Amino acid sequence: MPDRLSSTEIEEKLRSLTGWALNPTVPQIERTYVRKNFLDAVQFIREIAPLAEERDHHPDILLSGYKNVKVMLSTHSAGGITQNDFDLAAAIDNIPA
Repeated sequence: MPDRLSSTEIEEKLRSLTGWALNPTVPQIERTYVRKNFLDAVQFIREIAPLAEERDHHPDILLSGYKNVKVMLSTHSAGGITQNDFDLAAAIDNIPA
């Protein structure tokens, strides 16, 4: 099981990611991506899926407003945020817009 990161480590790692934030009420990092349209948003989710599967680390994903994709990352087995969450966040950020 990966080690849960401290608040200080989380804040430090968030500085290296654009648009990601710590949820103040739930131990997770999250980002909302605004895609071109509904089909682009769905395709974006389809591109996240294999990245998550490769890492055996599956985010919560919410599609709303037809083109907004909110990605929420937490390591459930560790009960908080781990390096795995930041690794997957960086991989998702590399998906072309």
